[in-house]
Parts: sequence; structure tokens; C-alpha cells
Amino acid sequence: MENRWIYHLSRQIDWLSSETANTYSGSKEDRIDGYLHFSTAKQVIESAKKHRKGELDLLLLEVDAKKLHHSDLRWEPARRGELFPHLYGALDKAAIARVIKLPLDEEGKHIFPELKEESS
Repeated sequence: MENRWIYHLSRQIDWLSSETANTYSGSKEDRIDGYLHFSTAKQVIESAKKHRKGELDLLLLEVDAKKLHHSDLRWEPARRGELFPHLYGALDKAAIARVIKLPLDEEGKHIFPELKEESS
């Protein structure tokens, strides 16, 4: 797949634990699975609903996949057979374009900014 922009949902505590490092290793769940979970712009809102519903202090990492070591990034089937990007290894912070706080609305849903599309 050729998606330039991919997204990772990070708890603020996980992000802050890597504050002085050049890389980000993800959450406890990522480390157990052996890879960092990512989504495309079209997948990330549903991923937040399914895996981070109602969580406070959630951050969205917008990552330029062109800046990643491509042998570490794999597109693998997950929800309903859709291909999701998985990064096997730590995320080089130089590939991160934006770190965005995701507040909750009155219904407890995360409020997302405008996301960059697949190949822009």
C-alpha cells in the first residue's frame, strides 16, 4: 500500500515516557503485540472508538510513512480484513509531523482535527 500519512493513538503518559528519547516505543499493548498499531485517516476514528473510547489525555501522532524504514512498516489484515499499518520497531520521532491532543465531546467521543489524506 502507498499511504503517506498514518496515525497512531498514544496515551499522553506513554508519549511523555519517551520525552527525552529520539524514538517512541508505544503503549504496553503495542509492546505485547510486538509492533506499534497505526491507522489511515479513514480508519483512525473507528480505531479510537473501538480501542480508546472515552479515554482522557489521548494524543494523535500524525506520521509521514515516507520517513520510516519501509522494511519495518507492514500492512497487515485486521478489522474486517482491512489492511492496517504496523510498525515493527520503535518510531523515529523525526517521522512525526504533528502531535495533536484529542479532547472529548459531550458524548465522550474524541474530537479529531482535519486529517491528511492517503497520498497528499
